[in-house]
Amino acid sequence: MTNPCIICVAITGSVPTQADNPAVPVTISEQIESTHAAFEAGASIAHCHVRDDAGKPTSDPERFARLKEGIEAHCPGMIVQLSTGGRSGAGEERGGMLSLRPDMASLSVGSNNFPTRVYENPPALVDWLASEMITHDVKPEIEAFDLSHIVHATRMQADGRLKGPLYVQFVMGVKNAMPADERIFDFYIETLNRLAPDAQWCAAGIGPAQLTVNEWSISRGGHTRAGLEDNIRLDRNTLAPSNAALVQRAVDLCDKYERPVATVAQAREILGLRQAA
Repeated sequence: MTNPCIICVAITGSVPTQADNPAVPVTISEQIESTHAAFEAGASIAHCHVRDDAGKPTSDPERFARLKEGIEAHCPGMIVQLSTGGRSGAGEERGGMLSLRPDMASLSVGSNNFPTRVYENPPALVDWLASEMITHDVKPEIEAFDLSHIVHATRMQADGRLKGPLYVQFVMGVKNAMPADERIFDFYIETLNRLAPDAQWCAAGIGPAQLTVNEWSISRGGHTRAGLEDNIRLDRNTLAPSNAALVQRAVDLCDKYERPVATVAQAREILGLRQAA
């Protein structure tokens, strides 16, 4: 294959702590440093969450602004993707950082079960977040935890609530949601290609599924995500030493399948994003 593979690094998330793995970056400075190393390893998108002084997830726009500024300063051209996820706030609080005009933001268009809770994304909130992304020229990354989320995203594009072409990420391996099943994975691709032929897609595997889903994605011509948000280990017995180490595994798979790793300029072109200043 010759089409470049975009690698996204999910640097921190809302759940992992330094008690789980000391390499998890929590403070803004730790996140910037970890992102820079992952950027140098080959990541062109940084998927970002922020934590408060106690290490708890938050949607604080001021913290997001400092993280965005630091990544832009130390990782020239890197695509900054801010999370609107539900562990960091409630209701419209989840979109308070969209006015910062990041390149991208995550958008879950439906609800599903998580390990110990329901991940609630009611229709009115989904529509509001989508409209804010249009207002501030932020490209959504559709986080699909279920087949219905893929279908609904294509309907939102068709009726103008989302700008196309879509960028859809299949998330597999979350307990109580969709497992990392290869036949389902292939059906996801088939469904998206049928309903939105111009869409680009990515995939993220959670926990031990990360490396497996990385390989499925890269071998099938899609893009992929790695990082300590989703997986803190290299294998059952070894903690990952850094986000960069997990990105490097994806880079190695790109080499295996003869796919170039997308530069930040190529990633921006593929996703239809404004080029960095």
